[in-house]
Amino acid sequence: MSSQQPKYEPGQVIHHLNFDYTGVVVGVDDEFSGSDEWYEKEAQSRPPKDGPWYHVLVHDAEKQTYVAEKNLHLAPNPAPINNPSIPLFFDTFRSGRYIRRRLIN
Repeated sequence: MSSQQPKYEPGQVIHHLNFDYTGVVVGVDDEFSGSDEWYEKEAQSRPPKDGPWYHVLVHDAEKQTYVAEKNLHLAPNPAPINNPSIPLFFDTFRSGRYIRRRLIN
């Protein structure tokens, strides 16, 4: 397990440094939890596996990505994200971030 604390948390709007897209963090892994096959095919910049990785809903798309922390920074002007999965994770957008959906038992 990585000793590095994640910089971002669910609800924060981020920007991908290499692929120039904006998205919202929906989940965090302390370290890479995908397969070696996925890493070899998809992780083109070969980011470290032993640091935080993020599940991100991409703006103006119907997809979620898996991104190493080194490839992200906070969006300078966070705005609502257009992704159909937003309601599955969040209730509202307020003060530049999303508020997590409350689970009801």
